Amino acid sequence: MSANAKYAAQPVEWVISDTLVDYPAAVSDMETRVENILARQSPEMVWLLEHPPLYTAGTSAKPADLLDHDRFPTFYSSRGGQFTYHGPGQRIAYVMLNLKERALPGEPDVRQYVQKLEAWIIGTLAQFGVESFIRDGRVGVWTYDKKGRESKIAALGIRIRKWVTYHGIAINICPDLGHYTGIVPCGIQEYGVTSLADLGINAGIKDVDAALKAQFTKHFA
Repeated sequence: MSANAKYAAQPVEWVISDTLVDYPAAVSDMETRVENILARQSPEMVWLLEHPPLYTAGTSAKPADLLDHDRFPTFYSSRGGQFTYHGPGQRIAYVMLNLKERALPGEPDVRQYVQKLEAWIIGTLAQFGVESFIRDGRVGVWTYDKKGRESKIAALGIRIRKWVTYHGIAINICPDLGHYTGIVPCGIQEYGVTSLADLGINAGIKDVDAALKAQFTKHFA
């Protein structure tokens, strides 16, 4: 086995934050971990957390999609994507993986990584009886809300530095969905957002964490 293969086989570190984490502090911590992964000083990591209510704007965000400038703090992010909301009741998973090491013997593939994130979310939601799916031209993972309309239940936004990933995914468990009205989520006006609670599913953060960890092994082993 090559040295690179041994490195890639190291266990991924899972970190869970039990209190709300400020967005700038989270970005700073992720950037530090990415540098440490590149330097082989730290293992890959999945960080599960919640943020206080806030909006973030990705690299494709349109200024007109911020509808309420005063409602919550807005942070401009280096992740891909447009405007999104983060807040309590939403499980965020920041994923720091070394795609170059994991691609052996092939080449790193960003699209394949995104597909794995989507499959990870879909598998996680399936454990709660939720059928979810992706749609061409619409970022994120979707399901049918209680009125039968297609609505977003999970968002994705990633950045990659020298083939190490950061930022990640957000699954709506029981956030205040009214907080989304201050933005056009992901630039999509014609569809809404939903959550496990909105679908009548009584799942807690710990339940979702356990499902995320179980499904991660299937898709990123």
